[in-house]
Amino acid sequence: MELTGTVIALLPEVTGQGKNGAWRKQEFILEIPSQYPKKVCIALWGDKIDQANLQINDQVTASIDVESREYNSRWYTEVKAWKVDKAGSGNSGSNAGGQPLPPVTTFSEDESDDLPF
Repeated sequence: MELTGTVIALLPEVTGQGKNGAWRKQEFILEIPSQYPKKVCIALWGDKIDQANLQINDQVTASIDVESREYNSRWYTEVKAWKVDKAGSGNSGSNAGGQPLPPVTTFSEDESDDLPF
């Protein structure tokens, strides 16, 4: 799932020690434009914090997973980003810039068909 909007807040980075070693988490608030704008708190974990390099007012598209877990008979839901692309950054491998792809010149209609089948 993807959410696109504006980063309106960056929460402080949280660190800790777990059974698998040290961990880092930073949450940010994404405002999604619509008639009634919605705000979503999204978590970045580990190296993705540095890769995203988010700033307030950045226009981003966050690829997310939503996960819920139970603790002491209460349910907690977290929205985790596994990829964050800034608008106009060109980080994506797709043709996100909207520019047309160059024509393919590898094949020509003039060439004879040398295939054996």
